[in-house]
Amino acid sequence: MAYEQQQREALRILEGIENGTTSARDLAELVDDADPALLYLIFRWLRKRYADHPNSDTVIGKLVELGNRGAVAAKMKEGQSDPVVAWFEDAYSYRDLDAKAFIELIVEKLES
Repeated sequence: MAYEQQQREALRILEGIENGTTSARDLAELVDDADPALLYLIFRWLRKRYADHPNSDTVIGKLVELGNRGAVAAKMKEGQSDPVVAWFEDAYSYRDLDAKAFIELIVEKLES
């Protein structure tokens, strides 16, 4: 998958969950096609960003709904052990980067 396309799709997942801009079916398809490490990092970024946010119930609810799908849970577990996750968590804080910068950084690292 081309770098730019992967970035667009990753941002679509993140914004689809965060803003409710993507249908549940489309979001499920994007999540199913996503790299496990990318998916894990997106979910963690949203959980960290919305931990104390007034809209946390909505965003976290969407994460839980998606995470309860068997394939997503397995992908999350696989992604958690990826070296890119360890690299990011050692070098950055989830709250340090806005959505676009976060996605650009992660996709670039996954592509390298």
